Amino acid sequence: MVPHLKTALCGPLLALEAKFLDSAPTIERWLRGQWQEHTPPFYGSVDLRNSGFKLAPVDMNLFPGGFNNLDSAFLPLCVQAAMSAIEKICPNAKSLLLIPENHTRNLFYLQNVAQLVTILRLTGLDVRLGSLLPDIVKPTTVELPNGSSLLLEPLVRSKYRLGLAGFDPCAILLNNDLSAGIPEILTNLNEQFLLPPLHAGWAVRRKSTHFAAYDEVAGEFAKLLDIDPWQINPYFSVCDSVNFHERQGEDCLAANVDAVLGLMREKYKEYGISETPYVVVKADAGTYGMGVMTVKDASEITGLNRKQRNKMSVIKEGMSVSQVIIQEGVHTNERVSDGVAEPVVYMIDRFVVGGFYRVHSGRAKDENLNAPGMHFEPLAFETSCCLPDQCQTPDAPPNRFYAYGVVARLAQLAASLELERTAPVEEALAS
Repeated sequence: MVPHLKTALCGPLLALEAKFLDSAPTIERWLRGQWQEHTPPFYGSVDLRNSGFKLAPVDMNLFPGGFNNLDSAFLPLCVQAAMSAIEKICPNAKSLLLIPENHTRNLFYLQNVAQLVTILRLTGLDVRLGSLLPDIVKPTTVELPNGSSLLLEPLVRSKYRLGLAGFDPCAILLNNDLSAGIPEILTNLNEQFLLPPLHAGWAVRRKSTHFAAYDEVAGEFAKLLDIDPWQINPYFSVCDSVNFHERQGEDCLAANVDAVLGLMREKYKEYGISETPYVVVKADAGTYGMGVMTVKDASEITGLNRKQRNKMSVIKEGMSVSQVIIQEGVHTNERVSDGVAEPVVYMIDRFVVGGFYRVHSGRAKDENLNAPGMHFEPLAFETSCCLPDQCQTPDAPPNRFYAYGVVARLAQLAASLELERTAPVEEALAS
């Protein structure tokens, strides 16, 4: 199904979807050329927002944790894409060590790990799980709600290699975003492939770096299709040296909020859009929807109460926030049943392998949906994101999803540029 769009699909977005549909051969040829020059991340997921006049990514996750939410019909796509990724990196790979997050009590997350294990084993790999948790000192079985189980094992480190007792893998796949920092046990692994690389983790990575790369990609793509890049690209700016507890950096925040809102008002006027513009202020590193707030006027920044400042000060793993990105807010006018919804598109290598809708019945169209009370609609993507149908209307299911897949792949391409440019010197020389 395609969820209901509150706005009538007769304006800019319908024209954009039609442009994508008409230009599909050009788009695919251009993307194929880009992937000959750049290596995509092993996997990724992109949060999209569809306002009815704009379709843009608002976040890019390089350690996706929702493979269990994908429609089971897309398992073959996942396996084929994983095979492609592994063959490029280590053609003779026989074994792989998967290192998950330290969420041993989060059974929803562990079901994602179990699905990842299934995908990777179907590529012909021997897959085992190694935990970074210090209290995992012996093989530990975790039972899952669906009746399956996972075996977590303690990591074993030699001088240049990482594995488990009696298990020396060819490659290591991280499904841990390293928000708390880079563990020493993962450093200086000179004889194994580590996927994604350490600098993809939130200990190093910044959202603003990604969106700077995306700005380049979107600009080149928009020129190729002769469209306004703003239709697929959110404005953003950055503030460093922020301390919400001590109200440090409020002037910088207020000025940047005002600047981004000003750019948005000009675009809204140009397109005759009557919506109220807003920005999202969020930590420049981190995930799980923490350290995020919606702002419609710069004055709101200087009037934060203690509860709001506390909420913005800390993100996952208790890490403090000192740098924020001020990003153009994109309304989401999509609905699933009675809930506001946004599509999340999953990729392995350069391939779209499925998606789902994040739904929240307690949030408005201009609010963050990655919050307690959300749920997922895994059956929403009933058709592939990769197969447009020229005989149907631009907003028909395969074509709407094709537009999602195009924008998501632009974000994946931006992530590849981001990782190339932020690689430590020794990694760049080795690649």
